[in-house]
Amino acid sequence: MKKFIGVVIVGMLLAGCAPKIGSEEWCNAMKEKPKGDWTATEAKDFTKHCIF
Repeated sequence: MKKFIGVVIVGMLLAGCAPKIGSEEWCNAMKEKPKGDWTATEAKDFTKHCIF
C-alpha cells in the first residue's frame, strides 16, 4: 500500500511540472509531439494559443 501511495504522489508531482498551456514551452512541446497523438482539446488549445 505504501508503494501505491508513493507512486500516486510522484505522479502528481510530475504532472505539476508540465508547462502551462499556451506558454512558449508548451507550444514547442506540441510541435515536437506527433499530430496523430494530439487530443481534440490539445489541437484546439494549440490553434488558440500558438497560431493566433
